[in-house]
Amino acid sequence: MERDRIAGSEVNLSHSNMSAPPHPQPPAKGASHGAGDFSYVGIDAILEQMRRKAMKQGFELNIMIVGQSGLGKSTLMNTLFKSKVSRKSVVSTPEERIPKTIEIKSISHDIEEKGVRMKLTVIDTPGFGDHINNENCWQPIMKFINDQYEQYLQEEININRKKRIPDSRVHCCMYFIPPTGHCLRPLDVEFMSRLSKVVNIVPVIAKADTLTLEERDFFKQTIREGLRANGIDVYPQKEFDEDADDRMINDKIREMIPFAVVGSDQEYQVNGKRLLGRKTKWGTIEVENIAHCEFAYLRDLLIRTHMQNIKDITSSIHYEVYRVRRLNETNAQPNGQPPNTLVNPQQANGVAAQHQVLTHEM
Repeated sequence: MERDRIAGSEVNLSHSNMSAPPHPQPPAKGASHGAGDFSYVGIDAILEQMRRKAMKQGFELNIMIVGQSGLGKSTLMNTLFKSKVSRKSVVSTPEERIPKTIEIKSISHDIEEKGVRMKLTVIDTPGFGDHINNENCWQPIMKFINDQYEQYLQEEININRKKRIPDSRVHCCMYFIPPTGHCLRPLDVEFMSRLSKVVNIVPVIAKADTLTLEERDFFKQTIREGLRANGIDVYPQKEFDEDADDRMINDKIREMIPFAVVGSDQEYQVNGKRLLGRKTKWGTIEVENIAHCEFAYLRDLLIRTHMQNIKDITSSIHYEVYRVRRLNETNAQPNGQPPNTLVNPQQANGVAAQHQVLTHEM
C-alpha cells in the first residue's frame, strides 16, 4: 500500500479490494431532538442514513484517457489524484514501444481520503494516433466501451444477480488534444463524433504551457467552433441539464471547454510554499494556479462538483441507449423491428424515467 500526504490531506492508495472498515459515524441529525418536540418528524435523517450507507459501500470511478504518445496523459492523472495511479507509474517497462495496434490497458486502485473510499480504474489506450495510418483507430475503443456495457447488462439480467453489480462501465473519457494552436485534426473530429454518443467526453488541451495566453484563447475558441460545426456534444451535454441552476453552472463550464491543462507531480518552492509545477528558465508554472492553467477547473469538474452527475449520465443515458438497443435486437422478430434499431438519448432518458416511476410504484 502506498500512502501519500500532500497539502495536509492524507490519501491511502492500494491495489487490493476495498476492505477497510468504515470509520465511526456521528449520530443522525434527528437524534438530538428531544421527545417533547412534537413538530419534528425526522425526515431529514434520511440524508445521514444515505451518507452512512455510501461510506460503507465506497465509490467507483472509471476514467479512460485517450491521446497520442507524449501528451502527458499519465502525468496528468497522477496530478489529478495526487498519487501514482497511471499505468506507467505502476507497470514499469524497460522501454516504451509504440504498439502495432491500439491496446486497451486498465489498472485499478483503492484510494481513501478522510474516510471516503473510492475504487479508481484508469483505462489507457497506448497506440492511439501514433501511426501513419490511423483509419478506424477509434473502433477498438468503441468496442471496449460497449463490452463493458454488455458485461453489466448480462449481470443485470441474471436471475440470481449480485446484490451489487461490479461497475466497469467507462464513466468519462478524457481526450487529449495536441497543443498545435491551429484547429481540430480530422482524427480528433472522427473520434469525438463517434465516441460522444456512447461515453462522456471531456476534451483537454495537453501541455498548454507551450502556448502563449493569446494562442491558447484562440485555440480554445477554434476548438469550440469545430465541435459545434461537427455536432459533437461533449460533457456537460446541454440537453441533460436538469434545471435552470444546472444550466447556469454548466454554461460556464461549456464556455471554458476544452480545458488548457498542465500536469506535474514535481513539487517546487514558490514564495515559501511547496507547490506542484513545472520549472522553466523564466519561472515556475504552478499547476493549481488558475492564472497559469485550467487544471483546477478540470479537477473540480471531474472530482469535486460533477463526479456523481458523470456517473448518473453514464447509467441513465449512455448505458440505457445500449440496453434498449440490445433488448430491441433480442425482440426484433416479435415486434417486427429491425435488429439494429437505435434509440436516441431523449428516448433512453424517457425509458429510464418510466422505469424509475414503476419502481417507486411497486
